[in-house]
Amino acid sequence: MTRTLWDSTVGKKTVMAVSGIVMLLYLVAHMIGNLKIFFGPEEINHYAVWLRTMGAPVLHHEWGLWLVRVVLVAAVVAHATSAYQLSRRDIKARPSKYVHKKARSSYATRTMRWGGIILGLFIVWHILDLTTGTVHPGGYEHLHPYQNIIDTFSTWWSNVVYIVAVVALGFHVQHGFWSAAQTLGVGSRTRDRVLKTTGNVLAVLLTAGFVAVPVGVMTGLVS
Repeated sequence: MTRTLWDSTVGKKTVMAVSGIVMLLYLVAHMIGNLKIFFGPEEINHYAVWLRTMGAPVLHHEWGLWLVRVVLVAAVVAHATSAYQLSRRDIKARPSKYVHKKARSSYATRTMRWGGIILGLFIVWHILDLTTGTVHPGGYEHLHPYQNIIDTFSTWWSNVVYIVAVVALGFHVQHGFWSAAQTLGVGSRTRDRVLKTTGNVLAVLLTAGFVAVPVGVMTGLVS
């Protein structure tokens, strides 16, 4: 039987890299959208409406948003599946632990698996909180993200959950960006430093950008 690209380790790593880049692009756009909260309720509430009319008049109401959602879900599933299968393959190839326990990788590298699990659980909670309103702590209002965000970050536990997840995201991006570049053949001896620096900068900007929102609510800057 012919061996497919998906069956190979290189194929799974390529899927991880491409799906990771798709999610990274979404995260940058999502962070920029979140930061609109600092410009007042009209700005971010209008943004919520625009997301549902995106692509009009070619696309019907919410078609553009659902297209983004479908692509994002596909990327998340592909990323998680390939990561799990690569992890299982690595364990089978090394059934016994190393005799000498020595940290040979960065903290971000060693926590990629747990970070991925944390992010997966956070995504579920985040959707149920601010997209469907199922577990929203206040009176959820459709197309009123300004008040919904204030309600969410008015509880200490929501802030803790969100900030922990965002920090995990930062570590994930820091290592994942460089790893994806290596997988796709972008890295080289001369470009590795630039790629690692770019990954670090992206991780810091995304972490700071996302954390700024709950901090803004906690400090009263957004109220």
